[in-house]
Parts: sequence; structure tokens; C-alpha cells
Amino acid sequence: MISPQYGKALVLGAGGLVGTAWLTGLATGLRREGIDLADADLIVGTSAGAIVAAMLTTGRTLAEVETLPSTRAGRSGPPDLAAMGQAFATLSDPTLEPDDKRRRAGRIALTAEAPPEDGHLTGISSLVETEKWPDRPLLITAVDAETGEPKVWDRDGEATLVEAVASSSAFPGATAPITVDGRRYMDGALRNGVNADLAATAVTRVFIEPMAGRFPASGPGGVRIGPDAEALTAFGPDLGNREAWTPAYHAGVRQAPQVAVVLRPVWDAASRHSEQAQ
Repeated sequence: MISPQYGKALVLGAGGLVGTAWLTGLATGLRREGIDLADADLIVGTSAGAIVAAMLTTGRTLAEVETLPSTRAGRSGPPDLAAMGQAFATLSDPTLEPDDKRRRAGRIALTAEAPPEDGHLTGISSLVETEKWPDRPLLITAVDAETGEPKVWDRDGEATLVEAVASSSAFPGATAPITVDGRRYMDGALRNGVNADLAATAVTRVFIEPMAGRFPASGPGGVRIGPDAEALTAFGPDLGNREAWTPAYHAGVRQAPQVAVVLRPVWDAASRHSEQAQ
């Protein structure tokens, strides 16, 4: 799926629990600097980015999640660490084609002894707070666990907003794939950690990527923003560490003023372009 042309597109990448917190803190801090990421004409979200994209587009008060909601913090069971390791090894195997990687990861996801999907859906609900899609362009990525085929959810699809976001952030072994209309879906990062191509036709593209150092550059014509050294320290080695949520959130807030210096001229120019096009 390629989007129709938009003035400015915001693409939010994968990054686990700590990446979600950092993205949320950064968006909070940027609002204090006069830049509202929710003003993008198109928002694309993958995994952690899907959670924050949903919060931005539905008007969630981001300051309320400075602390991880208790229903999100509670575990419904331990992750299958062996399955997670197998999935990461599969994704990093240079001898496999992308389609084969996704199919193998899907088999791992479907057979893993991971926490059930209901717990993940409840956790996502505590952050997103609504099952209703916003009446604006929002794309959420996922992958069919049975076929390995990429899936892009939007408001015209079969998934509720919570189901779409939960599927986009259901990494093999961390949680069971999410069932939508009889099919099982897993993390959108298994297609790509950024999925920049979904915003390819936008005039201005801004990529905010918690795992920027782990993926190749998003391509020409875009502004790429990632966590600074202090933020990475706040993340720690475990992207799923619940104890690191608030430090990672604060790291995003702290980093916002320096990001605003880079982002403001691009964001303002794109806003003027959008106004002229209307």
C-alpha cells in the first residue's frame, strides 16, 4: 500500500516498551516547544510507534502516561525467551529472503509458549483507551503469522484500533499473535522496523525511530530522529524493561528541545505547504 500524496508524514518506528515511553515523552516535550506531532497529515506506526501513533491521533493526554498504567505493567505470564531469541536470530540471518524470514518468524510466534493475547489487548487498551479509529489518515503495520504476508491496517479494515495496535506490537515469544477476523497477526517490525515506504509520496517525511542505530537510514528526503546517548542509557539493554518506562519517558522530554531545533523549520514549511494545498 502506498499512500496518496500528503504534505507531511510522520513515521514512528519500533522500539519495545522503552521505545514507546521515549516516543511518548518526546511528543510531550515537542508540544511544549510548540510542535504538535499530531498535526501530521499522515501518521504511520509500527510496533512501539503504532502505540504512540494511536495515542497521538485519538487525543490521548500523553502526560498521563509518564508512569506506565498499572494494567499495562502487569504481566499475564512470562515471555518465551527462547522463542524471542529464535525470532531475532531468524530476522538477522543474512542467508534468508525477507519473505522466508517472516514465515519462519510466524511459525515461531504460533508455537511459542507466550502470554495469551487477551493480556496484551488489555495492556494496549490502557494506553490507547479507545477501540475507535480516528477520522484521519493513520496506518498501522502488522504481519500475518500464518502466511508471513505484510498487513497494513487503517480505519476501513477489519481490526479495531486496539486490535491493530496490539497486533503491530506482538513480537514472537513476547505475546501470542492477535486474532482478527479469524486470522493471527504479529509485530509489524517483522516487515520492517520503520516501514518508511508507506509514506513515500508525502512531500515531507519525518522519521522518529527509537531503534535508529539498528536499522539502515530511512532514505533520502526525510528527517531522521533517534534517541541520543543519554536516552539510550535510560533504555538499558532490555527493551521490554517496565522499570525503565519513566526514565525513558523523561529522556524523551529532555531531548525534545534539541530535536525541535532540527524539526521546526521542516515542520513549519510543511505546514505552510499543506495550508496552500487546501
